[in-house]
Amino acid sequence: MGVPVWAWIAVIAGLLLVIAVDLWIVDRGEAREFSMKQAGFWVSFYVILAMLFGVILWVTSGGETAGQFFAGYITEYSLSVDNLFIFFIIMGRFAVPKVYQHRVLLVGILMALVMRGIFIALGAAALQRFSWLFYVFGAFLIYTAINLIRQHGHDDDEFKENALLRWVRRAFPTTPDYVGHKVTVKIDGKRMVTPMLIVMVAIGTTDLLFALDSIPAIFGLTQDPFIVFTANAFALMGLRQLYFLLGGLLQRLVYISYGLAFILGFIGVKLILEALHASEVSWAPEVPIWVSLTVIGITMVVTTVASLLKSRSDARKGKEIPTSASANEG
Repeated sequence: MGVPVWAWIAVIAGLLLVIAVDLWIVDRGEAREFSMKQAGFWVSFYVILAMLFGVILWVTSGGETAGQFFAGYITEYSLSVDNLFIFFIIMGRFAVPKVYQHRVLLVGILMALVMRGIFIALGAAALQRFSWLFYVFGAFLIYTAINLIRQHGHDDDEFKENALLRWVRRAFPTTPDYVGHKVTVKIDGKRMVTPMLIVMVAIGTTDLLFALDSIPAIFGLTQDPFIVFTANAFALMGLRQLYFLLGGLLQRLVYISYGLAFILGFIGVKLILEALHASEVSWAPEVPIWVSLTVIGITMVVTTVASLLKSRSDARKGKEIPTSASANEG
């Protein structure tokens, strides 16, 4: 759909306003741990906000556009759950005090949102110019899905620092310990960064790496940059609260990688079929958005229910189930 500039400005300004209010309410006063009640409220708030945005799209642009947004949002939100496992490991790796974890997540996610926005703009421009990229995106998603299945059950409790993070460590002198929630501090007249900045960079850049499969996935559902961006934005905005709300439940989603692999594989096949359909290959069907939305929704429900039943069965048999506490140990 053709989106006027004022609509882009209004949506981005609205998102920034909501995030600013969130930050002001949560972070005002003394630093404190993020409670389950707070997490539940904000997760519900952001989900409802996304649903309302989808309804507005339905009224103003029709069911097809709204369906693309909902499918993209659910896909991005589902893939974000996988990010949370790594976020737990990062928090433990850098021994982030619990009272500062919500601030770290917020800044890291804001960094990721800006970088994803750039990625989306580049991806949309490339797809418009080079239609063969649909085949590349489709093949990449299928490859990622196969890797997810292969890696299921393998221990992956080690966080590996990326090149940007290693550069930040080398380029800036860092204090040995946290200094409250400050990211920089002056000691003996010398400006130094704190581990808080390092972990924020770790969260933001790690999420960008996850975007390497999530962005192609949503481009498989819609090529509209506005829908791609807003679906990503709404999914990311509620991610830090979901981190605290799910807690130990994350460790019980034992089949989540299978569900995500199926979704990525499905979207990869869909991308290739639609590219063939656009090239007027007679046998290649065009998969409607309601089919995508149904497949994604059913997959996540079945995966979640099956995971919880498996975890409950293991608990009854006396098998140990990891908790978020172990993931947060430094």
